[in-house]
Amino acid sequence: MKQLWSLVAVGVIAMSASVVAQEGAKPAAKPGEKQVQPAQDGKKDAKKDKVEVKVGEKAPEFSLKDTDGKEHALSSLSGKIVVLEWFNPDCPFVQKQHEKTTTMADLVKKYGDKVTFLAINSNAPGSMGSGKDRNAKAKTDWKLDYPILLDESGEVGKAYQSKNTPTMYVIDAKGNLAYWGAIDDDSSADKAGKTNYVGKALDELLAGKPVSQSKTKPYGCNVKYKN
Repeated sequence: MKQLWSLVAVGVIAMSASVVAQEGAKPAAKPGEKQVQPAQDGKKDAKKDKVEVKVGEKAPEFSLKDTDGKEHALSSLSGKIVVLEWFNPDCPFVQKQHEKTTTMADLVKKYGDKVTFLAINSNAPGSMGSGKDRNAKAKTDWKLDYPILLDESGEVGKAYQSKNTPTMYVIDAKGNLAYWGAIDDDSSADKAGKTNYVGKALDELLAGKPVSQSKTKPYGCNVKYKN
């Protein structure tokens, strides 16, 4: 009888081992070894898939047309310092920089021969401040010496994680993002700040120095992205 029960027990153990092997079970972790859990089918780690723009790293490449239909690619500006201004002509905070103060005009006047300025409008068609005609009119009215690029799909704005107008970006001559944030330290809609963060960053870059304040909190109107 004992021999019979022994044979039954052996058979049960063998069957259990076979089931475990067929299910692809992994051996238990050894002491001090972390057990790795198998990935679930059809699910991805969203954080790993998301590409984030970071100060000190390469600025996202783009190619956009301006209000005159001319194409502008960031890659064509290699070796130059570039300032990007996220733009909306109907936003009071953008109007502050171009109408109520001379903030942007002063920047272009001081650095325009050494730096390339580009405005980018990522608002969706039909939203506030969008459209070729509206932006062309703003360029004329404000006598802008630099192009306004239209990003109606919002792809470029999202690549730069731009949420406000105006949000400012300074890209160094190596194509790396050197500054990201507000234009100045006054978030009101009618006064210029005492510290112009963009001007400060440009002074340091042109002097061959690292940007001491590379990121600040932008302020202004929300970018009206296409759904």
